This record gives sequence, structure tokens and C-alpha cells, in this order.
Amino acid sequence: MQKIKSLMTRQGLKSPPESLSDLGAIESLRVPGKEEFRELREQPSDPQAEQELINSIEQVYFSADSFDIVRYELEKLPPVLNLQELEEYRDKLKQQQAAVSKKVADLILEKQPAYVKELERVTSLQTGLQLAAVICTNGRRHLNIAKEGFTQASLGLLANQRKRQLLIGLLKSLRTIKTLQRTDVRLSEMLEEEDYPGAIQLCLECQKAASTFKHYSCISELNSKLQDTLEQIEEQLDVALSKICKNFDINHYTKVQQAYRLLGKTQTAMDQLHMHFTQAIHNTVFQVVLGYVELCAGNTDTKFQKLQYKDLCTHVTPDSYIPCLADLCKALWEVMLSYYRTMEWHEKHDSEETVSASEGSNVMGTEETNFDRGYVKKKLEHGLTRIWQDVQLKVKTYLLGTDLSIFKYDDFIFVLDIISRLMQVGEEFCGSKSEVLQESIRKQSINYFKNYHRTRLDELRMFLENETWELCPVKSNFSILQLHEFKFMEQSRSPSVSPSKQPVSSSSKTVTLFEQYCSGGNPFEIQASHKDEETEDVLASNGYESDEQEKSAYQEYDSDSDVPEELKRDYVDEQTGDAPVKSVSRETLKSRKKSDYSLNKVNAPILTNTTLNVIRLVGKYMQMMNILKPIAFDVIHFMSQLFDYYLYAIYTFFGRNDSEVSADPTATLTAAEERKEKVPSPHLSHLVVLTSGDSLYGLAERVVATESLVFLAEQFEFLQPHLDAVMPAVKKPFLQQFYSQTVSTASELRKPIYWIVAGKAIDYEQMLLLMANVKWDVKEIMSQHNIYVDALLKEFEQFNRRLNEVSKRVRIPLPVSNTLWEHCIRLANRTIVEGYANVKKCSNEGRALMQLDFQQFLMKLEKLTDIRPIPDKEFVETYIKAYYLTENDMERWIKEHREYSTKQLTNLVNVCLGSHINKKARQKLLAAIDDIDRPKR
Repeated sequence: MQKIKSLMTRQGLKSPPESLSDLGAIESLRVPGKEEFRELREQPSDPQAEQELINSIEQVYFSADSFDIVRYELEKLPPVLNLQELEEYRDKLKQQQAAVSKKVADLILEKQPAYVKELERVTSLQTGLQLAAVICTNGRRHLNIAKEGFTQASLGLLANQRKRQLLIGLLKSLRTIKTLQRTDVRLSEMLEEEDYPGAIQLCLECQKAASTFKHYSCISELNSKLQDTLEQIEEQLDVALSKICKNFDINHYTKVQQAYRLLGKTQTAMDQLHMHFTQAIHNTVFQVVLGYVELCAGNTDTKFQKLQYKDLCTHVTPDSYIPCLADLCKALWEVMLSYYRTMEWHEKHDSEETVSASEGSNVMGTEETNFDRGYVKKKLEHGLTRIWQDVQLKVKTYLLGTDLSIFKYDDFIFVLDIISRLMQVGEEFCGSKSEVLQESIRKQSINYFKNYHRTRLDELRMFLENETWELCPVKSNFSILQLHEFKFMEQSRSPSVSPSKQPVSSSSKTVTLFEQYCSGGNPFEIQASHKDEETEDVLASNGYESDEQEKSAYQEYDSDSDVPEELKRDYVDEQTGDAPVKSVSRETLKSRKKSDYSLNKVNAPILTNTTLNVIRLVGKYMQMMNILKPIAFDVIHFMSQLFDYYLYAIYTFFGRNDSEVSADPTATLTAAEERKEKVPSPHLSHLVVLTSGDSLYGLAERVVATESLVFLAEQFEFLQPHLDAVMPAVKKPFLQQFYSQTVSTASELRKPIYWIVAGKAIDYEQMLLLMANVKWDVKEIMSQHNIYVDALLKEFEQFNRRLNEVSKRVRIPLPVSNTLWEHCIRLANRTIVEGYANVKKCSNEGRALMQLDFQQFLMKLEKLTDIRPIPDKEFVETYIKAYYLTENDMERWIKEHREYSTKQLTNLVNVCLGSHINKKARQKLLAAIDDIDRPKR
């Protein structure tokens, strides 16, 4: 409408409010009809051109309504009229008029829907006004009828109605008074139902009502009576609050808190609650211990009830000590769980109240509530540490009441398990590290463990001295984790805790004990039998795990021998008499390694009963360390002593020559400042014979002993990550040193132990005697080797047969057989060099004979063993070839080859004298040898 008015103003029209009828009076502007509107809108137009036409209209046409357009145009005419210019000017005015008319038409069409809508609203308003006029008319008519029909009788009815209302009010007051008189009965019922909020609310309402009707004489004494009742309710409420400490019930506690809130004593309730928890801890532990003491005493004497808790703990018998401790921890758990659930209740309700307070508008009430909530939160947080300290002191007092050294190991571990679980509860309860309990149990554990360890070392010495080093037959898949003592490594919690209470599945989030047992159960519930019911299935029968494995085990033979009849009989089917379908061919048997003497046994670990006992001890030690981590260093230290003692015994028994002096029997494995008592050195059992050549000087016993030590070292290597995880950071260098300097060197004992066998298995002295009888200053090259080579090879063949015999008793692992062969070959080669060094005269042909002998020895030896390269082969060949060196070359050779003895070097120079070295050169070479030998003196 504003746009239309503006356009009309520009054309010299009046505004619509003044007079719409004046539009017709202006002949120069005619509003187009609908047809003309349509024609104008259908004409093609250029909006920009039209706007330019409108903009080209002179400003005077938009002046006031009194402006005379005709006069203005006539006055503009020039004195001399030009028809063509007038027509052009007229066309321009018509174009401007057409553009304005089209613009007006567009604006009218644009506002037409709004105009129709507004017209409909005016029509509707007119209809509503007409209806309101009818209603008002009818209302006035009815009021007039009521006015004319009003009489004195109607006024009388109203007066009676007023009296009736007054009597109803009086009746209500009388009923209220009657209810107040019967309040005591209802309050008693509500207290019996433990509806404390309802009772307090009722009592407060009664007090308010009594003050309202205090003008009645019948209830003048009711206020004082209600006050007494309210105090009685508070006393019962305090008793109800104390029940929360042992068995938290969310509904019960909610009622109690609501009641205290109605009384406006939220802070007082929290103070009382902490006092009740402290009292509950004292009463609980006293009653539990008193029950066991009286039960074991067997009488109803009341003297125990008068004792202090500290003195009462000393009367607990050893038989009832563990059950009493378990029940004590269970009872304390219930108290701590109630406190935990109390805190949970407050956290939940505080969050709900915060949300509801944010929606309310009572600022003063919200501030007061926030203050109470903050006080309760701080009080509860402070109470966590206080309650846990009380629990620790009570349990510590109980522990100190009995000497724990009287218990067996399993029982002591069980006590540690319970205390460890209690410390875990405390850490989850308030984040405390349980310093009081930890220090107390640590001292007792170390003292107990020192005595226990000393006893175990004495037992280990007894086992070692009675050990015959027979193989303990275990299955090939034997693992220490199959032993009972290591079951704890596969379980998430100790065997002393009922597995039914363990979590069904583990998740990425760690579940605390309070979350796990919040809805029921107890982490200290003990199984009726906490021992593992499963049997250890680790032993094999006769060294074989099954008949099939026994039939598939083959013995090693010489490369030139056939399969013996004994072996054929072993592998003939017992029912059909036929050979097995999947049998090993003769060629396959011949291609077996000569150094592998374990084909008649499965690759089961080699260990003894003593080894198994040591491993079990390690498992028990780790149980204690796992349960009580603060003593981890002491336990690992004792574990290292077990290994040290076992290693020392093996070396003492089998790693020393007969000529060596035995160790001091009072030798100790640990520093004197660490152990006041010494562990005697063990002695080999007289039943073990190490001097018989037929048994290769006790090779079977040596293999069992040495390989059992290697197996023990492997188990320690397997346990290293677990030990490293529990070892304190400051003590880890000790663990690393133990593994690097002791455990890792166990396999090195093979060399000295099997060197003794190798030194006796071959008759090297006889070979030297045979070599001494050989004439080496021959004048022609020989085609036949000397007999000492055959004798030496026969010694090796006999050694091979004896190894086969020993392998029937004990599996000889490949590293062991390789070590034995390497030692024997090395000693033989060095004996050959020593024999060559004893030669007085030797020719070039003699040196060629030495090479022939040695090559014959190597050729035959390579058929007996697959060790490559042959040990010390170059040691012999280099010594033989040195005979041909010139003076200067030999001098340099002597300085570079210090592996030869002075005697061997001197003999080499003397033998070469006269052939290609003169006396002067001999003196020079001997001086060089003397210079090499001088630093050794």
C-alpha cells in the first residue's frame, strides 16, 4: 500500500485516507481495468527500460496535489509550435504514463491477495459484533427477569446456607482435634514400620496444627507431648542409622536420610554415622575373635569377654587361626562395603539434587543444600582413610597375637593370600598403600621365609647327597606350568578364593573388588578345599608317552652295520608278526647322525627328582613373592641361592678331576654379612660310580646331572619376565647380574664335566707309546700308515659303541654328544702333536708319513662322526708343515703360534737341525722360543 501511495503521490493523486472519490476527478490519470491490467502485464517489457522511463519523469510531477499539470505543460510550449516535436514530446509523455500505469498495475496485483484477506477479516469481525450484540440483549433481558423475581424467601435461603458452612468448619476442627488426640497410636505404627520420614512429617504437622488450635483447652498440653515424641523418634533414628554400618540397605538408608533432612540435621547425621562405623569395626572384630576363642575353649566362662581385644587375640589356637582370620576379614569387608555403598548413595543423590536445584528458583534453599552437600562429601572422603586405618590396626593386632612361624608353608601362604587381598581392598577403598599391614606382614614374612629357606637348603643338600642321578621320566610336552606350584601364573586370583566369585570374562576395564562384589558375595570366602583337585599328568611310563612312540623310536648304529635282530624284534607287530607299514628303512638308519644318540627315546626333558623338587620350591617362592610383592627382592635372592647351590653341587660332583682337592665342607654360597649360618657343601652319593670305563666313567649320571642343570636354567630364563615385573627398580641390577653371570653360564658346565669323560674314554698314553716306537727318519715315502692310527681309531669305535650303550639308558642330546666328540677329537689331535714332538729324528719322508697317518685318521674319523670341521685339525697340520719352513719363516712362525708348548716348539727346531737349519740358526730360534716362554714363568 505504501508503494501504491507513493506512485499515486508521484502522479499528483491524494492519499487513500483522504478521499477515494477524488480519484475520478483527475482526468489526467485513469486507473486501468482488469482487461487493461492483463494487457499491460502481457506486453513484453524491459524492467530496466521502464525504470529509466519512470526516473526520467520530471520532479515537479511529484509535487503537492495543488499542482496544475495542464497549465505546466502549456506554459512549457514554445512560441512557435512544431507539430513533429509536439508529437514526439506527446509520445514521450505517453510512454512515461504507460510505464507508471504498468508499475501501478503490478503493485495493485501484488497486494490484491492481502486486500482480499483483510476484507475477509473485516467481514468476520462484523459478524462477531452482530452476535455479541444479540448476546448482550438476551443477557439484559434475563437480568431484568431475575431482578423482578427476587424475593425475601431467597434471602432466607442464603442465610441458612451461610450457617451451614460455619457448622461444617466447626465439624472439621473437631475432627482435627480428635485426630491430634490419636496421633500417638499412628506414630508408634509408623516407627514399627520404619517409616521415619512419615513419622517426623506427621509429628511436625501435628505441632503446626496444635499451634493453630491452641485456643481450645483440650489440646493445651499436646505441644509438649509432641516434642517428647519427636525426641524419641530421633533416638530410634540414631539406632536405625547404626544398622547401616554392617548391612547397607538402600531403601533403609534413604528413609533415614530423608528423616534427618526433615529434622534439618544432615550434618549431625554424618557425624553420628562415622562414630557408628568406628564402633562397628571395634565390635565386629571383638565378637568374631571372641566367638572362636570361646569355641576352642569349650566352656562358657565369661572371663574372655572382659579381656581387651589385644589380649583376646593371643588366645586364638593355631587350628582356628586361619578360619578366624578369614571371618575377621569377611566381617571387616562388610563394614567397608557398607561405607563404600554409602558414598555411592550420596554421589548419586547429590547429582540428582543438583539437577533439580538448577530447575528451581529458591536461591537461599539451594545455597543451604549445597553447603550441607559439601560438608557431607568432605566428611565421607576424610572417613575413608580413618576407617581403613582402624581396619589395619585391628588386623595387625590379630597378626601379632600369634607367632606365624608355627604354620606350615601352605598355611602361611594362605595367611599371606588373605592379607594381600585385604591390602588390595584397602588400596581400592581409599588409595592407601597399607603401610601398617605391609610393614607388619613383611617383617614376619622375611623371618618366616629365612627359616623356611634354610630348611629347604638343608633338604636340598640331603636330596643331592642321596641322588643317584637317574632320569625322572616326564612327558615330552612337560612344562613347569603343569605343576601345582605354578598354577597361580595361569589364574587371575589366588586358589584360596572361590572361583565361583571370579569374573566370568575379563574386559579392557579393570573391575574393582567393590564393583565385583557390590551386589553380593565376599572376596574372602574360602573354598571347602582350596587345594587343586586336578592331578599332575607330567610323568611318562617307561620313558615313553605311548606304545606308538616306543615303536617309532630307533637306536643309532655304525654306518657299516646292519640292523640287529634285537631291533627287528622290537619293531615287529606283536599280533601279526609283520613289520610295521611305516617303518624306517635301513638306508635311513644308516644316514642318521653319528652324534645323535637319542633316537631310542622321545625328546623329553632330562631332569631328576631333585630337579623337580627345586622347580617346585621355585614355584612356592614365587607364590609368596606374587602374594606379597614388598618382599620380592628377598624371595628372588633366596631363589638365586637355590640355583647357585644346585649348580655348585653339579660342578663339585662331576666337574672336578680326581686329583683336585675337594671343597671346604663349610663353604657358603652367600656373603657372611647376609647369612650368619653356613650351608655345608654336598657330597656325591657312594652309589654313583664315576670310575668305570664300561659306563664311560658315569656318563649317564653326568648327562642327567648336567642336562638337568641346563633344564633348570631354561626354566629360570622362562620365569625372568615375571621376576623382572615384580622386582623393585632399585634391585633390578641384582637380577640382571644373576642371570648374566650365573643362569646363562649353566650350559658352560658341559665343557669341564664332559672333558673329564673325554680324557678317560680314549687311551691317549697307549697311543703315545705306539707313536714312540715308529721310525720317522725313513729314506723312502711310505704307502702304508702306522698301526697307532688303527689303534686310535679302534678306541674311537669303542667309544662310539659305549655311547650307544649309554644312550639306551639316557637320551644323549645332540649338544652333549657333539661336546664329547669334540673333546675326544681335540685331545687326540693334541696327543698326536705331542707324539710328533717326542720324535728325535725325522726326515722329509718321515714328515710325509706323518701327513699320511693323519689323513688316514681323519678319513676314518669322519665316518664315525658328522662334526665339521674336525676340531684342531689345523693344529696338527700346521705343526707338521712347519718342518719345511726356512730359518726366517720359522722364526716368524714361532712368534705367531703361541698355542704350542715350549717343548713342542723346541723339538721342532731340534728335529730340523741338520736338514735345512744350522746350529747358529738353531740357537737363534731357541732364543726366540725362550723369549716367548719367559712371560709365562
